[in-house]
Amino acid sequence: MKEQFKKFLNEEQDPKAIEKITSKLNDLLMKGEEVGYIAVQKKPAITVFPDSIVLTNKRIIICVPKNLGLSMNFTDYTWDDIAGAFVKENILGSEFSFNTNTDLSISIDYIPKIQARKIYTYAKEQLDLLKNPVIISAPTIETAQPIVEEIDDIEDEIEEVETEEVTNYAEILPATTPSPSYETYEPIQPTQPSTSTGDRKLSELSKEELFDKLQNYKKLLDNGLIMQGEYDAFKKEILSYM
Repeated sequence: MKEQFKKFLNEEQDPKAIEKITSKLNDLLMKGEEVGYIAVQKKPAITVFPDSIVLTNKRIIICVPKNLGLSMNFTDYTWDDIAGAFVKENILGSEFSFNTNTDLSISIDYIPKIQARKIYTYAKEQLDLLKNPVIISAPTIETAQPIVEEIDDIEDEIEEVETEEVTNYAEILPATTPSPSYETYEPIQPTQPSTSTGDRKLSELSKEELFDKLQNYKKLLDNGLIMQGEYDAFKKEILSYM
């Protein structure tokens, strides 16, 4: 424990005061609690038993020696009980103070300026962290629902486009002979391609129009709307005019 608090002896902290606090904090710290900084009071006259302030990631602990340093009073305030922290620099040291949500004002004077600035900065960081906690969580059902709805909308649009394209392809299909009933058992004859498109014959179409027409028949084949034999007949007929 003593090794852990040696880092707080580089800014004019009283080593004896740090040692006394160290021996007591071993039993005071809670599970998961870590000391962030320790500031020790330094009055102009020789102070045998200075007050100290300990800042951890969970609370502020005020350490006041009593009975000629044989014992010590500890008063702690959790960060969620603290409304704000302040530091006031004077000629002889600084005064660090903080207010609680119950309008209590606690202060310690004659804190060396460097230490006062350090505890003020640490206190502000803890208060800001309390007000703006960093939370990383998995998406909830509510947050995931818009994503699911967006995917459903995209699928509906795709289905609508595919239906529209199939309808357009059906409009250019040539008329076919109705399939005979199963009772007649007559063979089904392949449908011959029509040599006209509307009022225009294939021979009157340009190469670009013939190529577009061939592409349309290919799409019909890919969508299962015509048989391979029908497509081959259409292709042969169109290529003869290209």
